[in-house]
Amino acid sequence: MARRRVVVVRAVARGVGDVLLTFGLLVVLFAVYVLWWSNVVSDRAADRAAGRLRDSWSTAAPAAPPAAESPAPVPGLGRGDLGFLHVPAMGRDFQVLIRPGTDEDTLAEGVAGVYTVPYRSVPPWEGEGNFALAAHRDGHGAKFHDLDRVGPGDAVVVETRERWYVYRVDGVLPETSPDDVGAIAPVPVGSPYRSPGRYITLTTCTPAYTSLYRLVVWGSLVREEAMAPGRVPPVELR
Repeated sequence: MARRRVVVVRAVARGVGDVLLTFGLLVVLFAVYVLWWSNVVSDRAADRAAGRLRDSWSTAAPAAPPAAESPAPVPGLGRGDLGFLHVPAMGRDFQVLIRPGTDEDTLAEGVAGVYTVPYRSVPPWEGEGNFALAAHRDGHGAKFHDLDRVGPGDAVVVETRERWYVYRVDGVLPETSPDDVGAIAPVPVGSPYRSPGRYITLTTCTPAYTSLYRLVVWGSLVREEAMAPGRVPPVELR
């Protein structure tokens, strides 16, 4: 009887061990997908879209920055990709494609999405307003993984077909609730600003590898430059 009990216990232990091993393997595979493979897939999609946009700039002459197709137009933002965001503090050659929308499908394409709700972001070529963007911190391209490196005085540059828009970072909110919509308001709540202006807001999840809170960076437009032949960048990007 005792020997049979030992055999049963060992069999149960092996079964539990096999289940835990399988579960652990699944967790590892999921982590690999989220933190590596999803980046590969998203980066490929973003690179293809970026290439199409730059090709359209070199061959077409649209009156406004949007060029590539999207399912439906966003009021004031057009139907497709708008340009590129450059943030030298996140890498000398850092750039990310800008696309209307912050839904999961859009951000999964490895882009910086433009907020359209609850406030409609105002792109820099429209003048006064807040151009609010979001991107993933981890997985799906992880374009804003290093957003915590950006601080007051750093440059943020928006590139369109016809112009460069250069912003200076004025404030950072290290942590706030995901429901803090005031952070992307026309005059962002919690920012250094107290009256309407030409602002940019960058948001992402924090801490890294979680979605508990949001990290927010605010900047204001300091100048804009017409696109020179050869697309020579502003001094902040050289």
